Amino acid sequence: MEIGTLSQVWRYPAKSMQGEALEQAELVPSGLSGDRGWAVRDEVRGGIRGAKKIGALMGLSARYLAEPTPGQGPPEIEIDLGAGTTVRSGDPDVHRTLSATLAHEVTLWPLQPADDLDHYRRGAPDSDDLEVELRDLFARTPDEPLPDFSLFPPEIIEFESPPGTYLDAYPLLIITDRTLARLAGLAPESIIDVRRFRPNLVVSAAGDGADDDWPERAWVGRSITVGDAELDVVGPCPRCVMITRGFEGLPEDRSIMRTVVREADQNIGVYATVRTPGRVGLGDAVRLS
Repeated sequence: MEIGTLSQVWRYPAKSMQGEALEQAELVPSGLSGDRGWAVRDEVRGGIRGAKKIGALMGLSARYLAEPTPGQGPPEIEIDLGAGTTVRSGDPDVHRTLSATLAHEVTLWPLQPADDLDHYRRGAPDSDDLEVELRDLFARTPDEPLPDFSLFPPEIIEFESPPGTYLDAYPLLIITDRTLARLAGLAPESIIDVRRFRPNLVVSAAGDGADDDWPERAWVGRSITVGDAELDVVGPCPRCVMITRGFEGLPEDRSIMRTVVREADQNIGVYATVRTPGRVGLGDAVRLS
């Protein structure tokens, strides 16, 4: 059954930085080829860090200097720091430049082997109180529920990401245009921009949507085909503080999270894994299989 068409493809060369809109991409077992090939390490508290902790990362954008090749290490990247300033991953002063830009001491790293467990191990928390730490990461007020953490892979309790990746949880994040439109209708004072939600694939959902405000949720537990690839939709995506960050003309807006928790049960979009690798492109039909 056709459920929509692929309308946007996004790749993020560096974890938590703004990414690249593509016309087509290769989906491999680890997700979209080249996605999150680089990340910064916190040299103050340890561990690979994203914008949950270092919010200024979302104000940077990254692009590859060569097209990634599946099965090989990530190519070099160029990072736009704003105000016409860039730095490349191979520059000798890249760590110092990024640290100054982020006002936090960091180093830039390409993906490391999955057995380098110390590289992926979580750094020290900002608070010794676990609930305080989690409410900060997920931008939840004291009266709001925390996410259902059973949705996440168990290894991310100990590691910042599944070892061998810089992913938050699963290889792909999918959102429909109808979900974004519904959220915009529920939060008319907010700017609901797709870049806040960092999907890999955006699907223009089929049908009139009269009774289907969050259509991708019906795909959980099922498989979908997109282009040459087949994906397993494994669960909803509980949203974190990153959707509230301000960057590139978008204001910081904590009210977005209030709407997501109240109206969308904390979840926007769905996670997926790659069952059958293949190429996808704009305009491809998306089908439940």
